[in-house]
Amino acid sequence: MLKEIVITLFVLSSTQLFGWGLTGHRVVGQVAENHLSKKAKSKIQSILGDETLAIVSVWMDEERSNPKYDHTVDWHWVTIPDGMTYAETVKNPNGDVIATINRLIVELKAGGLTKEQEIERIKMLVHFVGDIHQPLHVGKEGDRGGNAVKVKWFWNSTNLHSIWDSKIIDDKQFSYTELAAAIDHPSKDQINKWQSEGVLVWADESIALRDQVYNFPEDKELSYQYLYDNWATVQLRLLKAGVRLAGILNEIYN
Repeated sequence: MLKEIVITLFVLSSTQLFGWGLTGHRVVGQVAENHLSKKAKSKIQSILGDETLAIVSVWMDEERSNPKYDHTVDWHWVTIPDGMTYAETVKNPNGDVIATINRLIVELKAGGLTKEQEIERIKMLVHFVGDIHQPLHVGKEGDRGGNAVKVKWFWNSTNLHSIWDSKIIDDKQFSYTELAAAIDHPSKDQINKWQSEGVLVWADESIALRDQVYNFPEDKELSYQYLYDNWATVQLRLLKAGVRLAGILNEIYN
């Protein structure tokens, strides 16, 4: 069993796609920007300059072809087989999204970083908080985070991971600012609750969505019904990611 999980980890690392698509990641960044405290927003602006959280949210994808960041490929995801907790899994020696988010938070809180190091870590944190809220980035055993699940989306061949990364969102044809404005209406109680929950809770939420994510017809022809059934979930995951990212950044920079 342990050997099979280790093999799964390394197979996944070579084929895994990267998080939400451009629109989804930018939505997370924009929602987070909306919930920053005045002090945190000012400090982050002084670090990032003219770049917003929405703009830097896709930096990790932009750098995917840069050999300097080859070591970060496995940081976008984690495998937690059905019926197991993260604590029970064989950890990927290259790292995973849970360990990486926790490490980045510790490093940013500790300070002592050069400006370049701080910029890099903020960009990574924005991206990976988005990633862990995409359900298939907390993958189950054996199907490479949905990449191995070949399906059709409105009669075009693709895979399940790609549908959740971008196709559901892109079908709605929102700009990232339009979608952020449409979903960013949490109550104060929701904000307080979501920001009080740790990274393992976020991962558990993604695991809890597996039955829904994998609920499609035997012919694997996904279209209007699958879009209808999952659109609200996509919106909620993006909203939670943005609100939680803001909570982390407020804690670091207030």
